[in-house]
Amino acid sequence: MKPPIPKNEGARLEALRHYHILDTAPERSYDAITELASYICEAPIALVSLVDSERQWFKSKVGLEVSETHRVFSFCAHAIVQDSLLVVEDATADMRFADNPLVTGEPLIRFYAGAPLVTPTGHGLGALCVIDRKPRKLSPERASALEKLAGLVVTQLELRRVSRDLAEAATNIRTLSGLLPICSHCKAIRSDKDYWQSVETYVRDRTEAEFSHGICPDCIKKHHPEFYEEIQKRRKMDAVA
Repeated sequence: MKPPIPKNEGARLEALRHYHILDTAPERSYDAITELASYICEAPIALVSLVDSERQWFKSKVGLEVSETHRVFSFCAHAIVQDSLLVVEDATADMRFADNPLVTGEPLIRFYAGAPLVTPTGHGLGALCVIDRKPRKLSPERASALEKLAGLVVTQLELRRVSRDLAEAATNIRTLSGLLPICSHCKAIRSDKDYWQSVETYVRDRTEAEFSHGICPDCIKKHHPEFYEEIQKRRKMDAVA
């Protein structure tokens, strides 16, 4: 049976892209979590699986050689629509998975337990899962441990996202502190793509700054002398009072 497509699939995939994690090299921080999951649950296979549009890709893996499989055959693609742990005690007796090539052939999945990796914004990116080649159950204590370890995976993903966002922000700050080509007449700024933009647009696109507009005293005096004189009179009256 094909896995269901989440209702927020577009936003979910966008969130996954924002972590810039797909197809990256192995990292010890993730491998330590899968090793713990395998040890605690006494399972020969453990994976950090991320469900992309057409595939599931393994950021970390224990007991498995392949780095990805098609999404259609993914157990974790079923887990991402769950609110809690997905447990399949015997895949051959479950109509969702009985004819799955990963069940009928290698790695001969019988038991599966997957804790969804849910972002702070509520998007299920994948799962931390453990797999066995024989039917079995999972104790409540081990189920709880697996869910806690999944939370650590999400924490690692968030640290990666925040670090990247901070690096991009620092790059933007350095860009604004460098030499900016500015028109001597209209004061437009030339971007690195050779487009001319207003100062407001240039800064807004590169920072989180917002603009409010006013008129400085020199421009009031030059362009609106009648208002300038009125302002000066009021200031003198206020000073006397």
